[in-house]
Amino acid sequence: MRSVVCISHATGSGGSEVGRLVAERLGFRYVDEDIVAQAAAKGGVDPGELADEERRKSWLARVLDEFGRGASGEAWAMLGPMPPAGQGATSDDLRALIREAIEEIAGRGDAVIVAHAASHAIGGREDALRVLVTASPDTRASRLSEAEKLDEASAARAVKDADAARADYLRRFHDLDEERPTQYDLVVNTDQLSLEQAAELVSAAAST
Repeated sequence: MRSVVCISHATGSGGSEVGRLVAERLGFRYVDEDIVAQAAAKGGVDPGELADEERRKSWLARVLDEFGRGASGEAWAMLGPMPPAGQGATSDDLRALIREAIEEIAGRGDAVIVAHAASHAIGGREDALRVLVTASPDTRASRLSEAEKLDEASAARAVKDADAARADYLRRFHDLDEERPTQYDLVVNTDQLSLEQAAELVSAAAST
């Protein structure tokens, strides 16, 4: 039985939905980049306040204590703001917070972590199942068009831009010039599989 399931995903592939279904099936907590970022924002943590490593780690420790008690992102926001730090931070500092949160949450186990690079943020843990949820650009654009009420051209462009941003992120933060299937334990293509079927496959793999 794997204690951590990390789901990396392409925009429009249904990765977040698959992650939530897997968490329900396994009885694990669900966490994603948005939950951490929203907790930071609602708690008064501005990206410009994240440059100070000690302040960031102190706030993160409080977040993880709440996570360990089963609190939601909304509850995390009640932890209050981080103390002000020096200027000069960028959005990369928020990414650093997210990466640290992913690493710490994985260390506590019994979690499904959904993020663009979740599988690459946790190192070589043997108790983790690394999953990539993907689909063809056409399928992803169609889903995005329906979900975001975009026209076909806008949805296709959004998928292309998201793929470029994802590749840039993997290159800058994880030194990956190319994403390959062999970097994952399981690759799920939701072109043909429903999200429920994909979640069943991932849950079965995590249970072995």
